[in-house]
Amino acid sequence: MNLKIVSTFLFVFLLLKPWHAQAQQEARYDVVIYGGTSAGVAAAVQAERMDKRVLLIEPTQRLGGLSSGGLGQTDIGNKAAIGGISREFYRDVRRHYVDPSAWVWQAADEYKSGGQSVTAAGEDTMWTFEPHVARDIFHRWINEYSIEVRFGQRLDRGSDGVTMTESVPWKIVAIRMESGEVYRGKVFLDCSYEGDLLAAAKVAYTVGREANATYGETLNGVQVAQAKHHQLMPGIDPYLEAGNPQSGMLPHIDPTGPGIDGQTDHRVQAYCFRMCLTDHPENRIPFHKPDGYDERWYELLLRNFEAGETGVPWINSAMPNRKTDTNNRLGFSTDFIGQNYRYPEADYAQRERIVAQHRLYQQGLCWTLANHPRVPAHVRREVSRWGMCKDEFSEGDGWQDQLYIREARRMIGQYVMTQHNCQGRETVEDSVGVAAYTMDSHNQQRYVNAEGHVRNEGDVQVGGFSPYPISYRSLVPKRNECANLLVPVCLSASHIAFGSIRMEPVFMVLGQSAATAASEAIDQGVAVQDIDPAKLRKRLLDDGQVLAWTGPRKSPPRPGLDPAKLPGVVMDEEEATLRGFSMAGTTVYPYVRDGYRHDGNAEKGHQRARFTFQFEQPGRYQVRVSYSTHPNRATNVPVRVTHADGESTVTVNQRKVASVDRLFEPIGTYRFEANREYGLTISNEGTDGHVIVDAIQILKSDSAE
Repeated sequence: MNLKIVSTFLFVFLLLKPWHAQAQQEARYDVVIYGGTSAGVAAAVQAERMDKRVLLIEPTQRLGGLSSGGLGQTDIGNKAAIGGISREFYRDVRRHYVDPSAWVWQAADEYKSGGQSVTAAGEDTMWTFEPHVARDIFHRWINEYSIEVRFGQRLDRGSDGVTMTESVPWKIVAIRMESGEVYRGKVFLDCSYEGDLLAAAKVAYTVGREANATYGETLNGVQVAQAKHHQLMPGIDPYLEAGNPQSGMLPHIDPTGPGIDGQTDHRVQAYCFRMCLTDHPENRIPFHKPDGYDERWYELLLRNFEAGETGVPWINSAMPNRKTDTNNRLGFSTDFIGQNYRYPEADYAQRERIVAQHRLYQQGLCWTLANHPRVPAHVRREVSRWGMCKDEFSEGDGWQDQLYIREARRMIGQYVMTQHNCQGRETVEDSVGVAAYTMDSHNQQRYVNAEGHVRNEGDVQVGGFSPYPISYRSLVPKRNECANLLVPVCLSASHIAFGSIRMEPVFMVLGQSAATAASEAIDQGVAVQDIDPAKLRKRLLDDGQVLAWTGPRKSPPRPGLDPAKLPGVVMDEEEATLRGFSMAGTTVYPYVRDGYRHDGNAEKGHQRARFTFQFEQPGRYQVRVSYSTHPNRATNVPVRVTHADGESTVTVNQRKVASVDRLFEPIGTYRFEANREYGLTISNEGTDGHVIVDAIQILKSDSAE
């Protein structure tokens, strides 16, 4: 070949090579999805089904987010509300476990999930699964649809990470990764748990709790009065040296708390790792004492046991193959309360440190529960049976990287979902899916109350409503902010409404709906805010989405009886000292005030409620206890009363209708002296069903007859 021709060829090649490389880096797509969570995978599958060129970007090396990261027990509230690709996932879970080879560590008929796994006869879905099973399903989908995935690519969150159009309507043109790779698309989806893309695109969002007044709610903002569940035992000293404020406060207590009930604050509900544990000796990695262990972190746990707590402070929900999905329970547990406030806005290095601290905390918690001599022996025995799994998250010795980001940023979009939507006072017409879970917020802080004792604040659990529709407008920004972005995870919702929506099956539903809308926007050549709602609705229904609840509708809880309007002295269970009895109920009427507590028919002999009272006038008084009857109640509830003549124990049959107004059952008339403290204790020792604690009523004997 002529040397001159060769030189010319090389010159042209070298000249064109940078442009070729840039074209490779700045690849163009129809739909670009940031975040390979379960929502992101569902969105990618749907966009591919609609013949769009799709890119799925996952900042880590693992697909599926929490669904493959340890959250194997699916919370939704009503499984019939789940359709589309989300239901396909749970069908694939069932197909996996129908194969006998899936059962490695136990036989299929040995697996008992308490009714959670399959909730209806003949159901073609299964709702509990091991983490690696979810991961494998997501990867199979990706391969089946030849979806292009970029792993290990984090968004450049600097000022140049998102390129927008130079004029209205504002649109995202391209996004750049920390690696320098640039991706161009027609429509973008932020499917991350953190909302990094929406924030970088300068879309409005919030972090923390709104005030109740913002949207006319009652369960938002600071919630000291609601602090009934997952609460510490009363009377715990907050200081390093008990009784000595000069010694300093125990770790992780917020000295600025609690704030004013119903008011806004910056706090974020607690995070944890949803641990996958096993008690199978061949697959178990025993808990270890981690490097960096600080016993002071667990002093509050030890004092909580010494104050009377007897329960194991976690929930081990059974997964197949003798594994668990382990979650927070009681006043000191896997939630690292108050240590995540900076996470939503933190840079990547700060987030990694926060995640590492959460892992250190939980590793230390597990070791403490299994080994510390101040932990009750029965708790140590139970915890020691468990350990991490050798065949899950093997790169981390059983510990995953996916922290349970229960809540981070929340977009302020065209429509904000609120408590009113959850409870049915407001209903939207542009549904893209249905939510069905209780309004659920985990604790947000530990503080010192006016009596000088440590308390938890932020846990809210209010349900009793029917499944409700989620607005399409809650997935899109305001029209003047961005015309080609959809946000199915950090959607537009108040803190307390997000607590109901934020379930993995719903995120998959919303991911599919968001991808459908993105594809419709491309086909119609319009902004995501302007797509034809009728076409969107038709396509969603054609693809199996559930957009409205047609089943039986729940009535809101009936208001309980007002103690002030009842004769005698009436004390509600909120005035009692509770050890256990953390489960709240409103299902069976009648009851006093806001409902009742029950023992969950568990931890027999370790739960009790003690009411204390005294009298200004001596005399004989009739004592009554209240409960609402049901066939699942205990027939042998022990009630112990102290009185002037000693102590009496009466057994109450809570399956029998109470004899006074179907609510109060007299347990005797006793003599009491003036200005002395007496007590009534209800326990679940030796009981044969659920034990109810509601209220007690005390009347002068002549007025009770």
